[in-house]
Amino acid sequence: MSPLADRLGPRSDTSLCRTLVRVARSDASPPEVVIAGADVPSASDVTVQRALLAWFQANRRDLPWRRSRDPYEILVSEIMLQQTQVHRVLPYYRAFLESFPSVEALAAAATADVIKAWAGLGYNRRAVNLQRTASYVVDDCAGQFPETVETLRRLPGVGQYTAGAIACFAFEQDVAFIDTNMRRVLHRLMIGVDVPQPSATDREVLAVAKRLVPAGQAWEWNQGLIEFGALQCTARKPACVVCPLQAECKAFPSIQSAIAAVLPGTRRPREQTYDGSNRFYRGRVVAALRDLSNEDAARGIDLRSLGPLVRPGFSDEDIPWLSEVVNGLSRDGLARVAEDRPPYDAELGGDDAPSDIKIRLP
Repeated sequence: MSPLADRLGPRSDTSLCRTLVRVARSDASPPEVVIAGADVPSASDVTVQRALLAWFQANRRDLPWRRSRDPYEILVSEIMLQQTQVHRVLPYYRAFLESFPSVEALAAAATADVIKAWAGLGYNRRAVNLQRTASYVVDDCAGQFPETVETLRRLPGVGQYTAGAIACFAFEQDVAFIDTNMRRVLHRLMIGVDVPQPSATDREVLAVAKRLVPAGQAWEWNQGLIEFGALQCTARKPACVVCPLQAECKAFPSIQSAIAAVLPGTRRPREQTYDGSNRFYRGRVVAALRDLSNEDAARGIDLRSLGPLVRPGFSDEDIPWLSEVVNGLSRDGLARVAEDRPPYDAELGGDDAPSDIKIRLP
């Protein structure tokens, strides 16, 4: 296999040949762009596409999931990248695939091991949902990922964006989808200023995205949109002065003054309220359960012993509060009662919450 084929990762011979032809053509001259979702593309649309595709060729980061066309590996990357920055995801992505190298391996793993492997990424529910998706693929799809957006949407925990990302990045289909970066770039380029609030709905932005997908180049286009939003057209500090799309951008130059007027300090209250929030303590509980020794992890830990690991100054008066936190984790598949109890004891909340009940990872 050629060095270029090695970089692109595993894919079918037909798909590989198609991509090699596209890359060879783009290296030789500016790409000819055909809009997949429009009969007669406007001159402005074509200009935007050519400029962004050329920018992506020159600025793309070498990320491991971009070298793969395995739908399982794409799924893992997309779930990890939800609400988590690329530099934080990279080491966890590699380690996770080493521990669970296939969809079958993830489906067969103990949920506690999956949660432990997720340690440090936050939003632990994503790990449980990812395993549920893997189990569905193995049990209901004979281990084969669906290939269309419509069939991918049937997987548990897979929404419109993730279905589109898998269809495009694993199966190279000409589909449109939007995440935070893509939405921001498309809104600013094609609609206008997006702060303090976007003037277009997600549905309207998605319609723009569909119009702009270039036939046969959706992989490069969608990856380019994501990269452009991450590196060039960022939320707080877009590099408008050196932007290759400046002349076509409907938000330029007003976006800079709009950001300067609105963004300073707007996220601080939200960040300050995280400490002491329910999500904060859910994370502390999961971390405490994850750090138990193997013996204690199998036996579980009672609420009275768990409390001080979660919140300083914990007392018996806090047991009902902690039991409610644990109940929520149990409902989400992130914790479970270590021993069998009668049905009327299944819920731990209330003033009569049993302090001796033992909790562990699922």
